[in-house]
Amino acid sequence: NPLANISSRAQTLLQQESDPERRRQLATIEAQAYRAYEMIADMMLFAKAPQPNCTVCDPAVLAREVVSELQAAARAQETELLVESADVDGRAWCDRVQIETALRALVQNALEAVGRGGRVTVSAGRDERSWWWTVTDTGPGLSEKARRHLFDPFFSGREAGRGLGLGLSKVWAIARQHGGEVTVDAPAGRGVSIRLAIPVLEPQVQGEG
Repeated sequence: NPLANISSRAQTLLQQESDPERRRQLATIEAQAYRAYEMIADMMLFAKAPQPNCTVCDPAVLAREVVSELQAAARAQETELLVESADVDGRAWCDRVQIETALRALVQNALEAVGRGGRVTVSAGRDERSWWWTVTDTGPGLSEKARRHLFDPFFSGREAGRGLGLGLSKVWAIARQHGGEVTVDAPAGRGVSIRLAIPVLEPQVQGEG
């Protein structure tokens, strides 16, 4: 992978370099190479998401793990990131890696939107039809245009302070592969709440997987 090679070589040079300006430039090269790699991976996932490799998963644990992983980034921008209402009985049948990828994209988008001093909450639960995870933020709301194009892969919502684009397209692709859906609640000017839901499958269906 050429981008992985660029990132790896930049990292090696960075470890050997003492000049502050060169270290800054090498760090930029490494970060941008990794960003390009992630963008290509997102495009491939959106174009043809792999079939889920489903196992029995605890929805609450998935939520807590993603929040724990991104906690340092939240603290760095002085944003409160927490898990709410994640005491869920039972287990979901899903691809753990894909669901964590989707949740990570939702939380990262929310962190970008709220900025310093904001709040992002993640919750997990179940109703009669679905297991679900919801990410809610206190950032700016969405314009009508942004709502219509929320999951388009090349739409930018930066006029609303949100990156959107491929990250949320990835969430939609993963939900689709699980037979689920993504819904958005965005009251005017009062933040955004995005819910990823996948079907509750019967035990005998789980056993066949």
